[in-house]
Amino acid sequence: MIVLSGTIGAGKSTLTKLLADHLGTKAFYETVDDNEILKMFYADPKKYGFLLQVYFMNKRLDYIHEAQNNELNVLDRSIFEDALLFKLNADLGRATDTEVDIHQSLLENMMEQLNGAATKDPGLLIHINVSFETMLKRIAMRGRDFEQIETDPSLYEYYKELTSRYNEWYANYDRSPKMMIDGDKYDFVADENVAQKVLAEIDEKIAELGLNK
Repeated sequence: MIVLSGTIGAGKSTLTKLLADHLGTKAFYETVDDNEILKMFYADPKKYGFLLQVYFMNKRLDYIHEAQNNELNVLDRSIFEDALLFKLNADLGRATDTEVDIHQSLLENMMEQLNGAATKDPGLLIHINVSFETMLKRIAMRGRDFEQIETDPSLYEYYKELTSRYNEWYANYDRSPKMMIDGDKYDFVADENVAQKVLAEIDEKIAELGLNK
């Protein structure tokens, strides 16, 4: 499988569709617009943080299980980002360290239950790196009320810290081969020509790794 990573608004869903269409494979998307728990979380993060992470983990495990039949199926978020996101919530007082430990233990146990070595890790992780400023612009453009800083000013510090921590997370990621796309330099969301250049770079990486096409 190919999995994408990146902050909120990095363009993961857009690149997932572009890449799956380009490769003729299936795309798997993180549920957001129809996710009532996510809206509850933004309204009361401390109360619903753990529930939200368990919800996402359950969904992502389903997607991994379903996607394993093709090396080039594309998932729009890596399950390995969950620990980063939940630890940040704990550090901001939105969850407890005990909940973080339980979540991590549960994730590790559930991953062990997946059948077949191919399901354990992706064949390639593609990280979309965008600046804090670009992330804020993208969040404003897509217009989800519960994500807007105008609705909740505390989100400014959350988003800023999230951007910072992603850099360290990607540097330390070692579960699979990986590549980074500069989302500020290559705005594949808005420019079709740029999108084709990004797809060409990914094609080169896929060929280098010997993944089926």
